[in-house]
Amino acid sequence: MRLAPRALCRAARAAWRENFSLDGRDVARWFPGHMAKGLKKMQSSLKLVDCVVEVHDARIPLSGRNPLFQETLGIKPHLLVLNKMDLADLSQRQKIIQHLGKKGLKNVIFTNCIKDENVKQNVELCIMVVGVPNVGKSSLINALRRQHLRKGKATRVGGEPGITRAVMSRIQVCERPLMFLLDTPGVLAPRIESVETGLKLALCGTVLDHLVGAESLADYLLYTLNRQRLFGSCIPAADTVPSSAVLGLLRGHPRAVRPFRYVQHYGLDGACDDVVSVLKHVAVRLGKTQKVKVLTGTGDVTVVQPDYPAAAHDFLRTFRRGLLGAVMLDRDVLQGPLDP
Repeated sequence: MRLAPRALCRAARAAWRENFSLDGRDVARWFPGHMAKGLKKMQSSLKLVDCVVEVHDARIPLSGRNPLFQETLGIKPHLLVLNKMDLADLSQRQKIIQHLGKKGLKNVIFTNCIKDENVKQNVELCIMVVGVPNVGKSSLINALRRQHLRKGKATRVGGEPGITRAVMSRIQVCERPLMFLLDTPGVLAPRIESVETGLKLALCGTVLDHLVGAESLADYLLYTLNRQRLFGSCIPAADTVPSSAVLGLLRGHPRAVRPFRYVQHYGLDGACDDVVSVLKHVAVRLGKTQKVKVLTGTGDVTVVQPDYPAAAHDFLRTFRRGLLGAVMLDRDVLQGPLDP
């Protein structure tokens, strides 16, 4: 007997968490409070620049931006660059632009600075580049230098926050017109609006994983991957495999499903909503184990256990490299009404 599409949809939804538990998580501890110094330095350098470019992660276009950039540096023309577009699901790009337009941001471009996509912009004079940590500010500067000067890196880049630690001197990126950019350290808002926004920022690497907890981040990532693929449309039509019970219902359906990307990547039997089970499989597959002494009635016994933190770090690195598919972490915000 085949179930109707709506019945299949209800069965698939029943197998997964509909909400992520935020109990006991204190976002205030995740983000360093010393960034006010960097913002002051930027403010004092404003007289040297003609325009401010803010760089942010395209996977969270509506979450985690520092409002102080607009408030403190907003006296200059403002351009928002949403970088890492290759890692983001931009199927609702127009809706993103509408949301940002309601907040007064009319100049928005999407880029992939690793491959120099969308960086051939006609800019001139002296421009300050700002943004939260690890969104690709230095990569944007280096990409513009490659495009216009055919020269290599002028600023260090890396896959973790804190590579740029001070407001740098002017860096030339173009000759005609003569243009310089100021690279700046990443500065987060002094107060993150919610724990879930904090988790989104952390998933994008704006803070070091150990401050949040790699296993907690891996759990939120697993929840996000499962929820977006199953609940984005009624029938999971691509890159999805529900739990074994739901899979049995779907086998005869004409729109056959394929495994989630993380299921394919790690060779899991099927999609799973239990992070402990997933990380155990990842650890075993990667050979990540650790020896633990267990006290028994006959003395200490050494037991080999999966290295869950190492597995969680690998899961997060794989996601950040784009190997688990393009993701829009702000899908929940996009599905809501436009801000007035």
